[in-house]
Amino acid sequence: MNEERGAAEVALRREAFLDQVKERGEYGSLHEAERAARVVLALLGAHLVGEVRAQLAARLPEGFALILLNPLHSAEPLTPERFVRATAAWIEGATEQTATWDVSAVLSTVADTAGEDLMRQILLQLPTGYDLLFGRPQPI
Repeated sequence: MNEERGAAEVALRREAFLDQVKERGEYGSLHEAERAARVVLALLGAHLVGEVRAQLAARLPEGFALILLNPLHSAEPLTPERFVRATAAWIEGATEQTATWDVSAVLSTVADTAGEDLMRQILLQLPTGYDLLFGRPQPI
């Protein structure tokens, strides 16, 4: 019985996460929201290291946590603009404009999931400007 309840909770967490991405991205289906989430989290995972990446993964639904922990490889940290371009390159039919929308929908949901303390740590590992992609502008 506990296994069934645990599996149901995992599925619910995943669905709640995707529903939030779907709503923010104004996607027509959960499939579109999931595609955006997979690409953005794979790229984000390449930029985070150590305990910060592990803490964020622990707060994400399991499938998305695995994507974050097994990221696409990046030779160097991408600026926010290049992050958006990379997202566009990985999503079939995407433009920089639609990729900006995708990144914003996913990263703002991630920011809500992470909470303020972890978000501060995440932003310290990323190049300047990511605060805007997460929808969390930082004072200068």
